[in-house]
Amino acid sequence: MATAPRPRGALIVFEGGDRCGKTTQCSKMVERLKSQGVDAVMWRFPDRSTSIGAAINAYLSNQSQLDDAVIHMLFVANRLEKRDEMLRLLAGGTTLVLDRYSYSGVAYTAAKGVPHLSIDYCKSLEVVLPAADLVVHMSMSAEATAARGGYGEERYEKVEFQARVMEAFGQLRDERWAAIDAAGTIDAIHEQVAAVVEPVVRRTLQGAVLGRLWDFTPMELPAPRQEQPQSAAADEEDTVVQVQIAQPAAGKAEAVGVSQAPVLSS
Repeated sequence: MATAPRPRGALIVFEGGDRCGKTTQCSKMVERLKSQGVDAVMWRFPDRSTSIGAAINAYLSNQSQLDDAVIHMLFVANRLEKRDEMLRLLAGGTTLVLDRYSYSGVAYTAAKGVPHLSIDYCKSLEVVLPAADLVVHMSMSAEATAARGGYGEERYEKVEFQARVMEAFGQLRDERWAAIDAAGTIDAIHEQVAAVVEPVVRRTLQGAVLGRLWDFTPMELPAPRQEQPQSAAADEEDTVVQVQIAQPAAGKAEAVGVSQAPVLSS
């Protein structure tokens, strides 16, 4: 017997080179979805709030030096540590709008040209993660992004390197990617983004299957959380236990109330 389609949240990912406007467009898209009654939240990768993310931040800001394989594994771990929460939110109907994801992890490492860190190898480390329902690729030349404010503050913000990242993104593109010209005005770009995002969100709310990276094999989502039945002790009102305390002088006893305490005997 076929299982009825199960509504869920969409996994929308924004990718592109540094300073191409991903964060701005992510934020605007979340606001738009919320205004339409869609439960939507924005995440950024790397998540620098975790201990793993703090190590990544130190590397990106040139405060530490790490082997290329080591930093790649940290990026992967930073995404994997969010996996359970990601699936739980999607299963509960929350649309996740991500500023970078595994696609960036693969592209940036592949752009380094390290022989033992090929695209295929890097992809193989993330197969337990869900694939994006849509990748919004903010397309802009490395030279154009370099002209934007703040460029060059982090390790990877170099024109030559960013050009190689763009080439790696090209090798990852498939039918779930939508290229957006990131050189326009913020509002014009937003309308282009909304035109490709909103139909995908509607499909997932109608029960479109979630696939895994990179072959889109269907992934099972966790069951919705149900209220756990309380224990018998928790269901009962506070129990008053009568404890007899001997009075040495008068030989009398006094009753003392004790809430939910075990009765101990010597």
